Amino acid sequence: MFDKKWMAIALLFVSSGCGRRESAQPVAQPADAGKLIAKTYNSGFADAHDTYNGMSAASDGKIYYVLSSERFDVGGQVYSFDPDTEAIEHLGDLTEACGEKDLKAVAQGKSHVIFYESGGRLYFATHIGYYTIKEGMETAGEPPPGYRPYPGGHFLSYDPKTKTFESLAVAPDSEGILSMTMDVKRGRLYGLTWPTGYFLRYDLATREMKNIGPVAERGESGKGPTYRTLCRSLVVDPDDGAVYLTRSEGFILKYDPDRNTLDTMADVDLTKDYFGCYDPTSPGHMGYNWRQVFWYDPERVVYGVHGNSGYLFRFDPHTPKVEVLERLTSLPSKRSGMYDQFSYGYLGFTLGPDGRTIHYLTGGPIYVEGKRVEGKKSTAKGESKGQENLHLITYHIPESKYRDHGPIFFENGERPAYVNSIAVGKDGSVYTLSRITEGGKTRADLIRVRGPFK
Repeated sequence: MFDKKWMAIALLFVSSGCGRRESAQPVAQPADAGKLIAKTYNSGFADAHDTYNGMSAASDGKIYYVLSSERFDVGGQVYSFDPDTEAIEHLGDLTEACGEKDLKAVAQGKSHVIFYESGGRLYFATHIGYYTIKEGMETAGEPPPGYRPYPGGHFLSYDPKTKTFESLAVAPDSEGILSMTMDVKRGRLYGLTWPTGYFLRYDLATREMKNIGPVAERGESGKGPTYRTLCRSLVVDPDDGAVYLTRSEGFILKYDPDRNTLDTMADVDLTKDYFGCYDPTSPGHMGYNWRQVFWYDPERVVYGVHGNSGYLFRFDPHTPKVEVLERLTSLPSKRSGMYDQFSYGYLGFTLGPDGRTIHYLTGGPIYVEGKRVEGKKSTAKGESKGQENLHLITYHIPESKYRDHGPIFFENGERPAYVNSIAVGKDGSVYTLSRITEGGKTRADLIRVRGPFK
């Protein structure tokens, strides 16, 4: 199946002239909805760097988040935020939580996953934050003299009552854990490693880790025909415990926990014309991978967003069928017809506390005198290609109602940047992690936009 479909995709890529990008023409600057003002917070971590996912709202009403580090000798830091008192509590250091404080190895620099809650505990995973750039791409950081290589990402749990961490398992081959989901009903953690893309299963009851193997050639450690951008979001069907993820060619993979098999689904894929046209062997984009997904219980389906195009879709794994619903990007992006500035698309996509409304943080073009401000034409890694115009979008699923609530600014008039996380509190306020510049220094930190948004 791979060979026939890959050939078809390759022919489509060549024959359609994909990869040619027409320059954006000057247009009248789109009128935005009202501005949203975000309050910034200082968690006290001066080394904080960009965080991807790394935050969630928990049942105790608090917002839990990780501020990442790109240093080899400083780990990412875990915090909680109390919306009622606005108090920030430092919960721990990722390296220390993994039991590696005295190992003198490359630090556990970040968490690239959201928190999952079960039995009063929060479950998440760690990832490397220290890189060496080779040929314009991120590779695992080469340790300086006296330091060991990165030891591998951990599955972790955190108990908010005792305020203690527990390391559950370590990824194979010193890989970080890039993506994760949890089957709460059956007590299983699933992960996808970086850079190779091993699919992992960990059972809480037996404390057994299984490596099911690589899901996409050599993943982001490959070159040329063996390179594939890895999926950043996994999702569980709570009915049968099946896990779904994608490959950059558009294949949808299904893991059957009873048979312990990972197979490509037949008769359904994400290779949609609306999503664009991609060479799966080239870096700098997510290809036909979905960017972020969640299980929507009222319809027993998956809702997700395709990163580069910003299209919302509905995936029914039982039919099976994918329906493209709406371009979920900001109004300025819709009017321009162009992709947004972040090369992989945006991860800030989640279901709100009403269980019916999607909240999405996405970019938009910036215009000066009617002409779009352009950035980099291309990149080989996940990054912003220029200044971002962050907007908050909501989509009410039962009514198919889209709304752009407008651009987000800080109180000083500056714009958030490198936003790829989201949590929505019980009162409907939206939280994310952004670059903040104060006193001439830039860090990543928590910001809040008061809600609710409907």
